[in-house]
Amino acid sequence: MKTDTLTTADVAAVLNETAGSGRRLPWRRLAAAAVLLLLILAAVRFATRGGEAAPAYVTAPTVRGGLSVTVSATGTLEPTDEVEVGSELSGIVETVEADFNDRVTVGQVLVRLDTSKLEAQVTQSRAALASAQAKVRQAEATVTEAGRKLEQLRTVWEASGHKAPSRTELDAAVAALDRAQADKAAADAAVAQARAGLDGNLTDMTKSVITSPIDGVVLSRDIEPGQTVAASFTAPVLFTLAVDLRRMDLHVDVDEADIGQVREGQDVSFTVAAYPERTFDGVITEVRYAPSTSSGVVTYETVISVDNADLSLRPGMTATADITVLSVEDAVLIPRAALRFQPTDGPAPPPQEKGSLINDLLPGPPRRDDRNQRPQDAPAGPRQQVWVLRDGRPEPIPVEIGATSGGYAELVSGDLEAGVELLTGTTGAGGR
Repeated sequence: MKTDTLTTADVAAVLNETAGSGRRLPWRRLAAAAVLLLLILAAVRFATRGGEAAPAYVTAPTVRGGLSVTVSATGTLEPTDEVEVGSELSGIVETVEADFNDRVTVGQVLVRLDTSKLEAQVTQSRAALASAQAKVRQAEATVTEAGRKLEQLRTVWEASGHKAPSRTELDAAVAALDRAQADKAAADAAVAQARAGLDGNLTDMTKSVITSPIDGVVLSRDIEPGQTVAASFTAPVLFTLAVDLRRMDLHVDVDEADIGQVREGQDVSFTVAAYPERTFDGVITEVRYAPSTSSGVVTYETVISVDNADLSLRPGMTATADITVLSVEDAVLIPRAALRFQPTDGPAPPPQEKGSLINDLLPGPPRRDDRNQRPQDAPAGPRQQVWVLRDGRPEPIPVEIGATSGGYAELVSGDLEAGVELLTGTTGAGGR
């Protein structure tokens, strides 16, 4: 189809012609100006009509697989059983017989204190015991003497027909025997007291040699030979021992918003700065009820049992743990970006048949533009929905989701299968 094109020269010729005719000059000028204006409007109309295009959509497929919901927390590693070894006695350290990282057994000597003062106390206690025992023997002799005297007086009293000795003398002899027996009892008590003092000093002698109460590893040593140990008020800590570093506990602080999901027996994975490429495993053994508040944040201490057979983990290491609170297997997973997507413009309407120039330049009343309206079948309620592209237009699919983790959400119900491409965004009109 041939299209006539009006050039600037043609327009000028028309204007010159109208200028040369005095009688038809006014209406010819108006007609030429109107024709020129119509041609300009037509050019703009056709230029803009061809530029509209449907928006280009970004999609992501649904997949089938597993999904894990985790809670993150940080904490430190500690030995499962830890014992602090101290001293009940004050004194000067004579020798230290264990060092850092040494493996020790029950009864192995760790520290020896100077016993010069204790030995003197033991000698004094032995002497006190001997003195008390001598007094016992003396009291026994007095009791024997008083008893014999009383027996003699009673024999004479019977032989004299109860006339001699007098009743007063008999009573005095009985009292003397009672006093001798009382002195004997006091002497016996003094012996027991002296023996207890000796036993105490001998016990202190044994405590001057500090031994390991467990089989374990020396974590810390806070004593040196020649140092004075002062145990007047509290027992000073000399050593810290760990029972077995092949089993350790990870103590983490779980935020109050997450603690409701944490249970004993849940699996945990964690990392430490010393091994950034390695992931360690553990199991929750205890979720404590006591809260801890720091800077207005409430947390709850949770204990995780960790296998440390290769001794790569050390007490005090800071760990970042992920607690698996929910695990979903073999489910259809929806990209979370598809749940957030809402189309604002539909595809461009199909091209209309070309009409007259007047119809293009002077269009009728505006028709309803469905591109800014959601499809009529979109759910009006609060249920979530995703969008698919059908026949060039976005179409919603109502869905119900369950667990979410990372970039995916579990599909609980909805007309979707694995591999369906869901709309997640646009790249602009016409893909520009």
